[in-house]
This record gives sequence, C-alpha cells and structure tokens, in this order.
Amino acid sequence: MLLAIDVGNTNTVLGVFEGSTLRQHWRIETSQGRTADETGILLRQLFAFSGLDPAEVDAVAVSSVVPPLSLAIQQMASRYFGREPLFVGPGIKTGMPILYENPREVGADRVVNAVAAHERWRTGLVVVDFGTATTFDAVSPRGEYLGGAICPGVAISMEALFRSASKLPRVEFARPPQVVGRNTVASIQSGLVYGYVGMVDGICGRMAAELGFAPKVVATGGLAPLVAGLSTAISEVDEHLTLDGLRIIHERNR
Repeated sequence: MLLAIDVGNTNTVLGVFEGSTLRQHWRIETSQGRTADETGILLRQLFAFSGLDPAEVDAVAVSSVVPPLSLAIQQMASRYFGREPLFVGPGIKTGMPILYENPREVGADRVVNAVAAHERWRTGLVVVDFGTATTFDAVSPRGEYLGGAICPGVAISMEALFRSASKLPRVEFARPPQVVGRNTVASIQSGLVYGYVGMVDGICGRMAAELGFAPKVVATGGLAPLVAGLSTAISEVDEHLTLDGLRIIHERNR
C-alpha cells in the first residue's frame, strides 16, 4: 500500500492506496508544532480506526508546501512505517515538462495536480485548487506545465473582511438564497460565493483566450463542489486529485 501525504498550509490530506484504488483518506490540521511522534501516533490511530494495517504500507509519497515540516514527516515515515518518503520536488521524475521561468518556484502541489489531471483527461487543462490560496494551473494538450495564477483563498479573504470591518459578523461560506441579499449575512455570503465564482470564471476565460486552446477546467480542494456548482467554467470536480497525483508520481519513480 502507498501512503500519500499532501501537506498544505491549513490542512494535511492523507490517503492510502492499494494499487490505483484509494482505500481511505483523512484530513487533519497542519500544525508546524506537531512532532514526528505525535504525527506517527495520530496516523496509527487513523489506520486502526479504519481497519488498516500500517505494516502493509510499502511506500510513502509526500507533497508539501510547508518546508519546516519536512523533517518531521521524514522521521515519522521512517520510525512508524519503516519507509523513506518520496518528496515531490526538484530532481523527481514527474513526466511533465515545467515551462516556468524557474521550475523550482512551482509549488509541489501545483505540479502534482497538473500531473494527475493530464494523466486522467489527456487534454489541455486549467486546474483550479481551492486551498489556503486559490491556484490556477494551465497544462498544454501535450502535457506541459505552462504556468498559472495565485489568488488569496476563501478563508484568507473572509478573515481579512471580518478583521477589517468591525460591524460585519462572521458567516459560513454557503450559497445564499439569492444574489441580492436581503440581510447582512446573506449579503456577505453573496459577495463571497458569487465573487469567487466570478473570479474563477473570469480568470479561466482569460486563460482560455490567451492559451489558444479550449481547456478543460477541473476543480479540486475542499470548497470545489460548492463553487463548481455555480461556475460556468468548471466541468469536473475531483476532491482527491492531489492524492492521485502523488500515486502517479510515485509509480513513475519506482
């Protein structure tokens, strides 16, 4: 079995693959203060709860945008699973040319998403990932990573709004009954939800015009289903795209 670990700024998503089948997945908070032992014990508990045997893990693949956690993840994998993890980064075989000015600047999660999306759909793409930051990544029909855009994520924007406007209440990121809000909560939700939908559709439209081909727009991340349901640009949602990309890159480096 493969243990895939996607370390994001806010959450860490973990998945266990048997072949190409995702047997189980979990989402935990990313904590830079969590030690290797704490992470290992937590994972052991998750395995036990799901009826999985840690001894069956024969490989660990990691995508991380939080460099300070790399050592703890490496020690955890070695100590609790007896495996040296594969970290996605420079020197790793991805099977995808990176046409960025400096390929080392591209976040591991963005490369992993691009690899997974092109492997699955085999066409030109824009991958939208709703994480701490909302990222847009363009992939050519030939499977080349072209670049993209990075925007503040939903949670960051919401927090900035609530901190800066003292009279506005904190609200849930949820679709309001209508665009024209009839109360303060609905008005904030309308601005957040439809503002993000408009941003996604607008950026994807401009990318399509610039790229010279009609890209398939794929969304991933925790908020992808809500935004995709209102977007005219997004045609597919895969909440586990990053985990699947880790599986594919692991296979290419075996």
